[in-house]
Amino acid sequence: MTKLMALAVALLVAAPAYAQTNINLGGIRADSSAPVEVAADSLSVDQDSGTAVFTGNVVVGQGDLRLSAGSVRVVYSDATGDIAQLVASDGVTFVTDTEAAEAQNAVYNLVTGVLTLTGDVLLTQGASALSAEQMTVNVNTGAAQMSGRVRTVFQQGN
Repeated sequence: MTKLMALAVALLVAAPAYAQTNINLGGIRADSSAPVEVAADSLSVDQDSGTAVFTGNVVVGQGDLRLSAGSVRVVYSDATGDIAQLVASDGVTFVTDTEAAEAQNAVYNLVTGVLTLTGDVLLTQGASALSAEQMTVNVNTGAAQMSGRVRTVFQQGN
């Protein structure tokens, strides 16, 4: 599970308008050789359902990446036994050196490479900020789409 969790964490790294806005998150990268640390108040594993759940003040870190949430559920593939999906809930924060994202929930599908943040999403990049109800990121290309009530503040250089 630790090796697969490392892969998942490495990939995570992911004017008012009522519309959809396409943004590019840039080349968020992780040092996949860096160790992964997971801290939580508890862990429960259910072999029958193919899930493991970290709960209570969950913090996942690898290199400069940090993910925190109230709960992180790891779903394994029936076919391969590899991690298929990570589901973070109860307030999710993802931080890199240059960006931070907050949401109520996040689902990362390792099979498709799609990360979806939902519920009061806030993305900050330096002094700029974007908010929406949902943000979907293709971690393979870095392309992202925000939808819902999209709001933005762009800070211009002086």
